[in-house]
Amino acid sequence: MKTRLISLVTLLLGASLALHASNDLFRNGKSGYVIAVGQAASASEQTAARELQQYIEAVGGVRLPIVNYCPSGKFISVGYNNLTQEALGGSVPQATDESFVCRSKDGNLYIYGGRDRGTMYGVYAFLEKYLGIRWYTPEYTKIPKMDRCPLEEVDFRQSPAIKYRFVQYRNAFRDAAWMAHNRNNATSTALSNEYGGISGYWGCHTSAQFIPPAKYFESHPEYFSLRNGKRVADSQLCLSNPEVLRLCIEAMKNTIAKHPDYWVYDMSQNDNFLWCECSRCKAMEDHYGGHSGLFLWFVNRVADAIRADWPDKYIGTFAYQYTRQAPRNIVPRDNVLIRLCSIECDFSHPIAETAFNRPFLKDLQDWSKIAPTLFIWDYVVNFNQYLAPYPNFGVLAANIKTFRDHHAIGIQEEAQYQSDGAEFSEMKAWVLARLLWDPEQDTDALVKEFITDYYGPAAPQVQAYFDLCRSRIQDDTVMGFAFDQNHPLYDDAFVEASWKLLEAGRAAVSGDAELTARIDRVRAQILFLKEMRNPEASKADGTKDELLRIIREGNIRVREWQSNEQFINSLP
Repeated sequence: MKTRLISLVTLLLGASLALHASNDLFRNGKSGYVIAVGQAASASEQTAARELQQYIEAVGGVRLPIVNYCPSGKFISVGYNNLTQEALGGSVPQATDESFVCRSKDGNLYIYGGRDRGTMYGVYAFLEKYLGIRWYTPEYTKIPKMDRCPLEEVDFRQSPAIKYRFVQYRNAFRDAAWMAHNRNNATSTALSNEYGGISGYWGCHTSAQFIPPAKYFESHPEYFSLRNGKRVADSQLCLSNPEVLRLCIEAMKNTIAKHPDYWVYDMSQNDNFLWCECSRCKAMEDHYGGHSGLFLWFVNRVADAIRADWPDKYIGTFAYQYTRQAPRNIVPRDNVLIRLCSIECDFSHPIAETAFNRPFLKDLQDWSKIAPTLFIWDYVVNFNQYLAPYPNFGVLAANIKTFRDHHAIGIQEEAQYQSDGAEFSEMKAWVLARLLWDPEQDTDALVKEFITDYYGPAAPQVQAYFDLCRSRIQDDTVMGFAFDQNHPLYDDAFVEASWKLLEAGRAAVSGDAELTARIDRVRAQILFLKEMRNPEASKADGTKDELLRIIREGNIRVREWQSNEQFINSLP
């Protein structure tokens, strides 16, 4: 009995030593590694260590201890700490640096970057690359099962192409974990959380917020636009009026004091074309090269007024519609951010490649020459019909690269922000997040990966439908940000072919409630077109009832400017 016990101990010891000697993170439910985190680790680094532990256990069936001391065996070091310094040298990364390094040495693994979010992004990239984790939607994470994870010569590093990355799909920005896992770091709200927080851009179209017509127009109509000889309440501000400037500076100071956690604060035009036509405003526009010049003159003075108290804050303003063209004889202050909007573009072809988009490209080039800080507000859905096919996947990476190459530090991809359920919203949100981090990735490969994993047995039909939608883009196609069911993209043959594919896809997942719900959200694209193009037939064959069922079950908003019930009540 004693001999058998000694043999068993020897066998277990040998297995343990063999595991320590190998470079397998885990094998057959066992591991010789621990996760080492420094005592001074940030909140996001601690979160990353915990999730590293959780996902390794979920994939490999083994739970690695998390330690705060120098381990004697093998380890994964999370964050730049004493272990990292002794093994790899170098200097401590800046806290805000979102770049990261994943590197193995002597059988150990070191993942480190800036302590705010860089290290955390490195951990998530490792989990993606070596364990196959995918955070596709807030509700669905792909977690493979593996018997073995080798760590032979791990050595990769990444840096974000765009500093501030905001995918404005509701199913994306409402979930802090999804944003962190997919390396989105910005919204319109500043937040502190376990993932290193969210960078917030305060405000949009704020002129009426700072000087509300309901409060000021009756007593001070001169604060507002002069149009055809009359002051107009719901218009723009008279920017040449000194009192308007004083009130806006006061309101901006109050805003920053009340909401100190944002990095940029908006001072911009209202969302209309009713600029002031008074002689003073016109004279300043003549001098500074148009509407944008006058507005920039005004915003520069607001920025000057807040600099002393808030030297690290930016004042942001729009280059949008009538202020889109860059001015002359004036440049933005170094604490002014220009938010350039692509609303007039054709989104079926890359911005840099078509004559239609040439005026916007020129404005982008002109602003990039004079703006110390440039931010892009881009559009990636059809705001007139969120549900209808909108095959713009082919331009997403190209446009992000164009913005990057013109020194944009941030991109806001405005999408269906009021509800979930837009055309391919889950997939487009994930693909956009990947591309904002690295637009050199293959969009088609990302799409295929998502479709394969997310739609399961229906993936072949969804892929065929996706390809059919893409094939509708021709050399002469122009696809704006808002159009209807009569666009040349759609014809009866396209609708019929799409319907057959998606009905076959739904049959392929029959019996699986979750996959059926996913394919239904794709079917809603064609149900919508069938209803809008032929309402009488839609009512007769049950299309309308099926569409309304999906809309109501998903609480899907169909149009930006119309509530669900308004849309439903508008149908014949």
